[in-house]
Amino acid sequence: MNESITDPIASRHRARHAGRSPASALVIDPDTDAREFLRYSLSRQCAFVEVAESGSRADQLLDRYDFDLIVVASALPEGSGSNWLARRRDAGDRVPAIILCSRESDVPRTPLPRSDTLAVPFSIEQMENAVSRLLRSTQPEQPVLTAGDDGGTGATGGAAASLDLLVGSSEPMQELARLIERVAARSTTVLLQGESGTGKELAARRIHMCSGRNGAFVPVNCGSITAELLESELFGHVRGAFTGATHQREGLFSYANGGTILLDEICEMPFPMQAKLLRVLEERAIRPVGSEKEQPVDVRIVAATNRDMAHEVAQGRFREDLYYRLNVLALRLPPLRERPSDIPQLVALFSDSLSRQLLLPPVKLNRTDFARLQQYSWPGNVRELKNLVERAILLGCSPADCLETGGPATDQAEARGGNGYPVDLPLADVERLHILEVLKAAAGNKSEAARRLRISRKTLERKLKAWRVGQSETD
Repeated sequence: MNESITDPIASRHRARHAGRSPASALVIDPDTDAREFLRYSLSRQCAFVEVAESGSRADQLLDRYDFDLIVVASALPEGSGSNWLARRRDAGDRVPAIILCSRESDVPRTPLPRSDTLAVPFSIEQMENAVSRLLRSTQPEQPVLTAGDDGGTGATGGAAASLDLLVGSSEPMQELARLIERVAARSTTVLLQGESGTGKELAARRIHMCSGRNGAFVPVNCGSITAELLESELFGHVRGAFTGATHQREGLFSYANGGTILLDEICEMPFPMQAKLLRVLEERAIRPVGSEKEQPVDVRIVAATNRDMAHEVAQGRFREDLYYRLNVLALRLPPLRERPSDIPQLVALFSDSLSRQLLLPPVKLNRTDFARLQQYSWPGNVRELKNLVERAILLGCSPADCLETGGPATDQAEARGGNGYPVDLPLADVERLHILEVLKAAAGNKSEAARRLRISRKTLERKLKAWRVGQSETD
């Protein structure tokens, strides 16, 4: 097998030498030989290439990881590759994609956003040109995670989904920014502690961005991967290591070589895996499952948890020696209730971004509204604030009015109907707001939203098209 398939370090070296950041790709093709050829074709430009034999398996991988590119065959076990991609687009997936078309009928009648087609058979050069064109035209901007200025929302992809939760000019956030800037360039292991929704992953991204490392930033949720699969996911495996291991697979540590790996929810890591992670920290090497040889890696490790790790150690649920290795430098992310002065800035950020996405007017707040928001305890932290702003935009009310009941406050009940809409709102606007709310509740799935609304999907798509929902300037 060609070295570029199995050695991600060589691929990353070529990518850095060419002035490109390492990219990750997902290949979806039911044919084994085709998958391996595509893996080889993409290895020249992508440091990490994962494969799936079906759309359902690809959905599982996409729910777990962020990819920079998708290459999908025209025929999948569940149907056509273009239909599978169309469903992903309907659900909000914006990953650039290449559809491999064996015949003219495979070409989508309506071009899908952020996608291209490539006729089969194709040469490696044609594939490289298509990949370069897509990655260049859809290259996401780096997220702005400063704590001392307004901070934009120029991020797209995985980072954009969280927006810029580290924005804030309060003293706790400025101190956090100073600490991140101070330690980022070192290879020291960092432990991020804070409640859920405080922005631990964004702090890790900020550390990586300021580190000067050329490799990828790889977030891993240790609680979302089963104990049986976690070792293979992190360290990879060799062919035949276990039932179903039909080919060699590089792990996420290999993909993060030269970069940073975030081990989120580290306290959820099974006890046996904790011992293996400790060895990685000590030896700076990994051993793929089924292999007798260790592979050196240069990876900056950032761990994150919302638990009291010292308590977990005392209860015997976390290794004491690993705790001390991870706790070289601990950074605490303050909860939102400890920095209420940042709320106006965050509301403005979320309101501006979400109103553009929903094509609705931004929220308007007065001093009384802000005072109510600043007095609230925010158990869900900044993530809860973002969701509250989105709900307020959809309902056309102030976020402060949504605090207690999830809808407009009862003191405004006379001005609003029983469904939460102002009684003077035109019927067309009520219909639009309700359809958008149902579509959001269905996670962007148009077929499910149409079923709940008891209308045809075609009718729903016609209305969304008329409202220009789901379309962007780049589509």
